[in-house]
Parts: sequence; structure tokens; C-alpha cells
Amino acid sequence: MNELEIIRSQLTLEQSHAVEVANACAAVFAAASTASAPSEATARFREACVGYLVWVLARFEERDQSLAELLVSRQSQANGAAAASLRPLAALIARAGTSREALARLEAALAAGDSASARTGWQEFARFFNSAWAARRAALAGALAEHLGVADWRAVCAIDADSMLDERKRFERVLAQRPAGVELRRTPPAGTGS
Repeated sequence: MNELEIIRSQLTLEQSHAVEVANACAAVFAAASTASAPSEATARFREACVGYLVWVLARFEERDQSLAELLVSRQSQANGAAAASLRPLAALIARAGTSREALARLEAALAAGDSASARTGWQEFARFFNSAWAARRAALAGALAEHLGVADWRAVCAIDADSMLDERKRFERVLAQRPAGVELRRTPPAGTGS
């Protein structure tokens, strides 16, 4: 496996794990919001899930910022045809469905606590994650494959052995804190799909 394949594989894995954790949040916390108080196991799971999601979404947001900076520098250096070829990628960066938006929705769901409105907050978070966020990530992945070389991928994605291990440890923590009967899956729970 070459370096580019490793980077792309890690990005795919991080996106997949993020979707699984977001869907588990919606399934567990939307249901838990109807109960009087979350159990200790649910609280530990929430902490692990939120920790993972904040970390991974911040990484994706940083990558988008690095990509935007790279595009600005390339467009200022490029001639007309080369600059025009980068416009679709720049449009994708500006597209709705950013990790920053996902973080704001996660914050809103958390702020609702265990109230009745928390169920709606978690469902909205998962709906956004599975539609706007995932679609934007998929579109960016396709466009990056067309426009970036290995050095660009390396600079934009900031993936190294340490960050790969960190991601795996954080995801394993989510798995270890799952309450009994909770599964992580890529498909959204009922009522949260796009």
C-alpha cells in the first residue's frame, strides 16, 4: 500500500467511524432523553462519543481550512485555465455540511441535556450528519482525488502514525463504553435518516 492509499484509507475509516458514533448517539441519547436520568453507563458512553466526535470533526475542519488555504495559494499562482480547474473544488469547500456545522448541532443536542427536546436535537444531529455532512465529505474525497498529488494530500490531511493511533484509541474507547445492547452501525436509526 502506498502513502496516498494509506491517507485515503484513514480518511475513509475516520468518516465511517464518525458516522457510526453519530448514529449511536442518536439511537441511545434520543431514547435516553425520555427517561428521567441517564444511567452511569449511558453517561460514560456519551462522554466517549462526544470526545470522539469533537476530536474527529475538529480534524476534518482543520483539513478543510488547510485545503482552502492551499487553493487560495494555487489560484493566485495559476493561469486562467489552471485557476478555473480549481473552482469546483473551492465551491465544495464553501458547500453546506461542514464539520463546524456538525459541531454546532452536536453542541445543541448536548445543551438540551435530558429534556424532552433532546430527542429532537439528537435526531437532527444524526440527520444532518448522514445527509449534508456525509455527502459533502464524499464529494470532497472525489474532488481531492482528481486535483491533489501525494504531497498535497500529506499537507492537507495531516495524517501520520500518531494521529492514526490516536483515532483508533478514541474509537476503541467508544466501543468499550457501549451500554449493553448498543451497536455501532453506518445506517441511521429509524427517524433520523435523510
